[in-house]
Amino acid sequence: MPFHCPCIVFLFIVLIFVIKPVAHSLPFIVLHGIGDQCKNRGVKHFTEELTSISGSQGYCLEIGDGAWDSWFMPLEEQTEIVCDKIKQMKELSKGYNIVGLSQGNLIGRGVVEFCDGGPPVKNFISLGGPHAGTASVPLCGSGIFCILADVLMKSEIYSDYVQAHLAPSGYLKFPNDIPRYLEKCRFLPKLNNEIPEGRNTTYKERFSSLQNLVLIMFENDSILIPKETSWFGYYPDGAFKPIVPAKETKLYTEDWIGLRTLDEAGRVHFVNVSGGHLGISKSDLKKHVVPFLVDEASVKKYSNARVHRLPGTITQNYHRRQVAGSFNDETPSSVKDIFRGTSWS
Repeated sequence: MPFHCPCIVFLFIVLIFVIKPVAHSLPFIVLHGIGDQCKNRGVKHFTEELTSISGSQGYCLEIGDGAWDSWFMPLEEQTEIVCDKIKQMKELSKGYNIVGLSQGNLIGRGVVEFCDGGPPVKNFISLGGPHAGTASVPLCGSGIFCILADVLMKSEIYSDYVQAHLAPSGYLKFPNDIPRYLEKCRFLPKLNNEIPEGRNTTYKERFSSLQNLVLIMFENDSILIPKETSWFGYYPDGAFKPIVPAKETKLYTEDWIGLRTLDEAGRVHFVNVSGGHLGISKSDLKKHVVPFLVDEASVKKYSNARVHRLPGTITQNYHRRQVAGSFNDETPSSVKDIFRGTSWS
């Protein structure tokens, strides 16, 4: 009988792994919206479900005490907290993906553009993000969070005090008050490189280094005003109509943050789904989100997904139950009811 040296068998096994590397998925972080927190059932389930479907490990990153700080901590400070956290997480050291929910998208973009020395962000998936601003304060309710927020909203929105104590004031953009917005609003003008004498090429370089930017807009979104802000579309300066499409804005045409650069390279994916704000179904998660979280080998399982190039606009022509709820009095949560009692198809 032929003699098989154990060392030869061992060498053969080693060569198999060298020649055929093990598939690897990057981890992802979830940044929740205003009035929410990672421990709430909606966000917790959302993170767990994405982890289960994609096979990639997900982490919901909390900022302060969650719901309270999402309303009353300035976005600059929230961004700094996330920046510090990701630099401390060994799991993210080789790169990671971001999944943003509503306001969380602005914090995520802040991390991409402002965070010095952090691990690289590969794919950015935005669900209902107010990227070009919003002309209306997010709906809330009658709980203590909302009462305090309402008091601040009724005061001068661009005052130093409100800018320092109400997070949404950092991206409220009233078309009929652009000069004061550019002068006094502390977050979005910087994030979008809108101030002519203050444009930062580093922000543009970092944002345009993304491998993929997925911008998901909800067809019946009544929280973001206008809903097209999810795609960087917005009102023209000085008027509330018509809505200027993203590719016709100066931010795009003059390429202030690298959005045009990304788009011309085929790395921006404009996705339109039916439903209200954050009302995404499991089938849409699989089709538009999961492909950007899994490794290349796993992508083949999703016949309708294209990792490198999605069509410019994808419109869903079917209806389903809306799964994103609104705030309630006790526990305001932007995605509190995601998945609850929903039969996904």
